Amino acid sequence: MKWIKTIRVRLALWSTILMLGMLAAFGGFVYADLSHNLRTSIDNTLSLSAGQTAAGLNIDNGQIIIAEATAGDETGTEAFTTGGLTVIVLSKDNAILQATGPLRVQPVSTQLTDTQSVFVTLNEVGQSAPIRAYIVPIMDNSQVVGWVQAMQSLAAVDDSLQRLLTALLLGGGTFSLLAGFIGYFLATRALAPIEDITNAARRISTEDLSARLNILDTGDEVSRLAGTFNQMLDRLDTGFKRERQFTSDASHELRTPLAAMQAILSVVREGDRPVLEYRQALDDLAGETDRLRGLVEELLKLARGDRQRSNVRERVDLSTLLSDVTDSLRPLAEVKGLSLTCDAPPNMTLMGDSDGLIRLFINLLDNAIKFTEHGEVKVTGRNEPNSLYVAITDTGAGIPPEHLEHIFDRFYRIESARSTSGFGLGLAIASQIVQAHSGDITAMSRVGEGTTITVHLPK
Repeated sequence: MKWIKTIRVRLALWSTILMLGMLAAFGGFVYADLSHNLRTSIDNTLSLSAGQTAAGLNIDNGQIIIAEATAGDETGTEAFTTGGLTVIVLSKDNAILQATGPLRVQPVSTQLTDTQSVFVTLNEVGQSAPIRAYIVPIMDNSQVVGWVQAMQSLAAVDDSLQRLLTALLLGGGTFSLLAGFIGYFLATRALAPIEDITNAARRISTEDLSARLNILDTGDEVSRLAGTFNQMLDRLDTGFKRERQFTSDASHELRTPLAAMQAILSVVREGDRPVLEYRQALDDLAGETDRLRGLVEELLKLARGDRQRSNVRERVDLSTLLSDVTDSLRPLAEVKGLSLTCDAPPNMTLMGDSDGLIRLFINLLDNAIKFTEHGEVKVTGRNEPNSLYVAITDTGAGIPPEHLEHIFDRFYRIESARSTSGFGLGLAIASQIVQAHSGDITAMSRVGEGTTITVHLPK
């Protein structure tokens, strides 16, 4: 019974129910209106026939005079008896003075009226349909001297209404079923891309995120859903590739110090050696341990940054922060004979995480000093109405254009920089901190001239 819960079946059922309800309301209105109009038409005919018959009668001394020609030939009322109409003239003693029509032998009891004209509906025995009658009293000197009765069977009316009801029921049922089939067909056509999305989702796994939906962009909701699904797959594919690359790079970087430590231990354990060699081995192990600890700490920073953004936000004076960071790293620059300067205007303030911002600019400055052999490293700040800009410029060897777009990737290191200590995580951490502050970071460089890293932070 799961097929009943499908959207296409539910749409078909709703289409059928809606069409059936609309046709029922429309059919009910048509039936009631036609019934009212047919009965009103009969009442008008009866009223006209009885009134004209009564107006044509002669009354003498309280007696209704029927002309011999009229009584014998019944020409006085023949004009009103077509189509099953019956006209009867009764005396005050209820004697039939004149009668024409199919119901002329069935006068209505005059006890149903007094001095007022009245409509009555009778269900007579032997009649297949009710009879509609109009009784008009004949007055002379304010006395009732007789009655004129106009009658007609409602069989034609009932027959017409029955045929209409049959047509409405058959037509309503047919059109409702047709609406259901059309609704199912249209729903199937409209939801076909959803089926493609479902099948694609079944095919996708963490090992293969290459499947995409080839659905025409028609601008409707389904095509937008398919486009969003493809964009989601692109993001997932990129994310999984990045994580796999990160895992591979992290494993490689961790394996290097571990392999060096294992090699040192293997050599030391081969036999007795001089104390100096043991001391050198311990120093080498200590160096590899420091390298391994530093790498693990950097990886933890990245992991914490990915999974948990700092919610600590405080007013930070970036001018003072840049000056303090520059002063703390100036000894490193002076050791290499570099000039390290900071030119930041006052009142560069923003809401942010001070610890994260300190780590951001320490990483950037340390990176600039590390890859600059001569010249200077300059920190320049710019205060704008809604943003702060900080540019860190060095006169180092520069970065080739093909590497610029990758320098903020994790573990990405240019071949010429592999001889320098580091793990390739500093710029990745910097980029992560900038993103946590809803900013962006860019790099411009020319080989042989130097590099400029620009940080944009909203206030």
